[in-house]
Amino acid sequence: MIFGFNTDIRHDDTIYHVQSEAREAEQLLQTQVFVRGRCIGKRAIPFGPLAENSVQSNDQDMEKRLRELHREVLDAIRDGKLDSIFDKRDTPETLAAVKELDLQWVNSGSVHASGALTMQIRVTDGGVTVEGARLTLRFARPDAAPYYAQVLTDAKGSAEMKVQVDEKSLSDASVLVQASFAGKTATRKFELRASL
Repeated sequence: MIFGFNTDIRHDDTIYHVQSEAREAEQLLQTQVFVRGRCIGKRAIPFGPLAENSVQSNDQDMEKRLRELHREVLDAIRDGKLDSIFDKRDTPETLAAVKELDLQWVNSGSVHASGALTMQIRVTDGGVTVEGARLTLRFARPDAAPYYAQVLTDAKGSAEMKVQVDEKSLSDASVLVQASFAGKTATRKFELRASL
């Protein structure tokens, strides 16, 4: 099993979140770049037996290449050349996947209560809510290991995720939520803050 990489990096006045993962269903190693929770671009390379000049199919080689891909994107950000490294969106496959699946934190104004943060997420595909979308949550804070959770959306395209956490640690925490449905994905990163 290949684990992904997540890095926050600042260039000028912008903080970029760089997320790399193996997308096994599509047989891609992919790095996505986010600014304020929105994906601004992607870079991907194929793996598997059918890919020309592909990455070897064992986990160790794939993880090494994914790490290199992640580092390549980080270097492009540091050098101010991020746009030149993104995959171009001119193929029918990439054009079909642009901005169809989306996720929204419905109760983003909610507060920490009873020792937990409750997130209500709604997933839409082409503007229509979807049942059965898989949501994967990664809750990260500097003083502890990341917490992961998964849940499926209901008939209204909604799901609720509850994270047990001390309110004091919210000011340095972030939540990364990825929605997957019908071969499409959408990812958002949310910065948290303690109540005033």
